[in-house]
Amino acid sequence: MFFIVLAAWIIFNGAVTLEIMLFGIALSAAVCAFMSWLTEYSLKAELKLYKKLPYILLYIPVLVFEIVKANIITAGFILKGNKKIKPVIVCFDSPLKTEYASSVLANSITLTPGTISVSMRNGKFKVHCLDVSLCEGIESSSFVKILKKIEQ
Repeated sequence: MFFIVLAAWIIFNGAVTLEIMLFGIALSAAVCAFMSWLTEYSLKAELKLYKKLPYILLYIPVLVFEIVKANIITAGFILKGNKKIKPVIVCFDSPLKTEYASSVLANSITLTPGTISVSMRNGKFKVHCLDVSLCEGIESSSFVKILKKIEQ
C-alpha cells in the first residue's frame, strides 16, 4: 500500500524532485500508519500479496485469452446459423477454499461469452453454457489452477 500511495503522490504532483520525494515518503508512511490503525491492515498481509503478484499478473492474460477464444467460438455459432446448439447447465464443485477466489472464478466464467455463472454457494457452482462444447473442462480450467496458486 505504501508504494501505491507514493506512486499516486508522484503522479498527482507531476514532477519528481528531492523535496517532493521526501515529503511523499513521509506522507505515504503517515497514510499507511493511519490506515493500519483505522482498519485491520497489516504489513504481513501486504507482503503476502506481493508474493502472489506474479500469479495475479499471469491471471490477466489468461483471462483475456479465454475471453477472445470464447468470443470466436460464440461468433462461429452465430455466423454459421447453427441450429444444433445444445444449451446446458453444468454443476461442479470447486477446489477453491476462499470466498474471494470463488467470486473471481464466477466472474471470470461470466465474462467469457457463452457462459454465465448462475449460482455459487459453498464451493458449488452452477454454470449455464450456450453449448455443450463450451463447458468441457470448466471445473479444471486454467482459471482454477491459477486461483489455487493465488490462494496458497
